[in-house]
Amino acid sequence: MLDIEKLSYWERKSLFTGIDYLIIGAGIVGYSTALELRKLHSDAKIVILERGNLPTGASSKNAGFACFGSATELIDDLENIPEEEVWKTVKKRWEGLQNLRSLIGDKELGLEINGSWDLISDINSKLYQKTLSQIDYLNQQIERITGETNVYSIDSNLSSKFGFNKIEASIFNRLEGQLDTSKMNASFFKKVIAANIHVLFGYEGKKIEQKNTHIEIETIFGIISTKKVAICTNGYAKQFLPQEDVQPARAQVIVTKPIPGLKIKGTFHYQQGYYYFRNIDGRILLGGGRNLDFKGETTTKIENTELIINQLKTLLKTVILPEQNIEIDMKWSGIMGVGKSKKPIIKEVFPNIYCGVRLGGMGVAIGSLVGKEVAQLMK
Repeated sequence: MLDIEKLSYWERKSLFTGIDYLIIGAGIVGYSTALELRKLHSDAKIVILERGNLPTGASSKNAGFACFGSATELIDDLENIPEEEVWKTVKKRWEGLQNLRSLIGDKELGLEINGSWDLISDINSKLYQKTLSQIDYLNQQIERITGETNVYSIDSNLSSKFGFNKIEASIFNRLEGQLDTSKMNASFFKKVIAANIHVLFGYEGKKIEQKNTHIEIETIFGIISTKKVAICTNGYAKQFLPQEDVQPARAQVIVTKPIPGLKIKGTFHYQQGYYYFRNIDGRILLGGGRNLDFKGETTTKIENTELIINQLKTLLKTVILPEQNIEIDMKWSGIMGVGKSKKPIIKEVFPNIYCGVRLGGMGVAIGSLVGKEVAQLMK
């Protein structure tokens, strides 16, 4: 790829001159920011920069869960986070999912509301017993947010239904679902192109510098100037925002080869969501295990480790599909953005420099709403 200085007049004019809004990151947040800016400014020049030849962040590498809160996760959060903040977070996730559905459409998302199950391996555990005693309270709070009654319920027949091993009970959430991440990203791309928004793949931003009249972004191919910039890189945001409480968090995933007669259908959370799996195209997608090595998984390296991949394989063979000869077809990893708080960082960092980061592993749920809020700040 040529340096910007070696491009033609036409290329510079159409892509690099007179940029009003430049967005770093071609993921859910970046695309949503650009689309909302287009609604607000029909004639503005909007450009998205993406470091990879394909989107590099978690938006194209996630598990495709349309979720807003498993029961045990919420009970655990309520013990460690102020109650008001917990329910504000859940409300943002729910509203974010509805915004995503409105923006993209259920068909284009490949959305299926098959429900989700919070798997319980020990019914005598303190966390399960506390969750069990708080089901009515959880349903009351979720009804206040969603308008739906009896969202959470106990399902004691899950193992016989799907053939799980070592699972004594589960808590069902009837409103959660699954989507096709590739369809979602393809639809986002089509929408931004149709809205006359330029996307430059392979342009990695290295540094942002504030000038008197504009913002300069140093890329691997030269300097790009803009009036305003939005940092929407989530797990990679520390490079641009060293002062903010956002850290990378790698998530590793495996997918099996097609499994004849697969009965499992839905999304599943295990061990408070540190492990998660679902069906997809007659296969099982399984991810997680970051809790095995928090320090090692605080990284932007897109790699897999033997420790976590082996644990995922063990979980697959001993709990999910016991005694079956299952082959792994592929594996990958994605980089999330996390911090001490589960609340995303949406703000003007410096004059004309904005950010929408720290999605806490809930990018599918809140990403489009975060992008919308970033754009409204930038207007």
